[in-house]
Amino acid sequence: MREVVLDTETTGLSFMDGDKVAEIGCVEIIDKKITGKTFHIYINPQREMSEEAFKISGLTYDFLGKFKPFKEIYMEFLNFILDSRLIIHNAPFDIGFLNHELSLIGAAQIQSHRVLDTLQMAKEKFPGSPSTLDALCRRFSIDLTPRYKHGALIDAELLANVYLHMSVEFLQKDIFNTGQDTTEETNFFERSVVKNLEPRHFFPSNEEHKLHSDLLKKIKNPIWEKFYDK
Repeated sequence: MREVVLDTETTGLSFMDGDKVAEIGCVEIIDKKITGKTFHIYINPQREMSEEAFKISGLTYDFLGKFKPFKEIYMEFLNFILDSRLIIHNAPFDIGFLNHELSLIGAAQIQSHRVLDTLQMAKEKFPGSPSTLDALCRRFSIDLTPRYKHGALIDAELLANVYLHMSVEFLQKDIFNTGQDTTEETNFFERSVVKNLEPRHFFPSNEEHKLHSDLLKKIKNPIWEKFYDK
């Protein structure tokens, strides 16, 4: 299963006010492993950065003006994400901006069903706790040193690690049935190896029974004896 962790930097907070995408960063994940393949591009937004956006990203129009506008790079972006699931923190923000840019050039928009919002995922997993990317990195002891400023690729790389940490916790929760699954968890595990194991249609032989019993005798202080009578 291929997934793409995605982040953007923009000239401001609202595309309705004319703000544009200024940077896109993507990280590829296949079968829950970061492959090292990335996509990163700066974009000429054809307008100045707002003061708030500059404080966050450090990007200026003097720098961005050297790059191509969105209409000249959007196919590179779409060719990277293909039809993969998109992992985004506060997805409505990034998808709103990207779909606005795509609509301006008459391109097909990104459908919401292929997007997983890690912000919502974190809020349901850790109710009442801070769910910013910084807070989640600290929760999972992920090094934040490179993030002296927000950057699309840096943030996508950090989010990829956060997402995989949360995914492992969801998998453990699902296997041991320690709580009620959320919709995100159910969707996340619908194609998991654990749930896709084929049922065994034959009984173990006497030799297999004996080998199994012999193996169990070699295990010291087995954990199941803490929960079941011998």
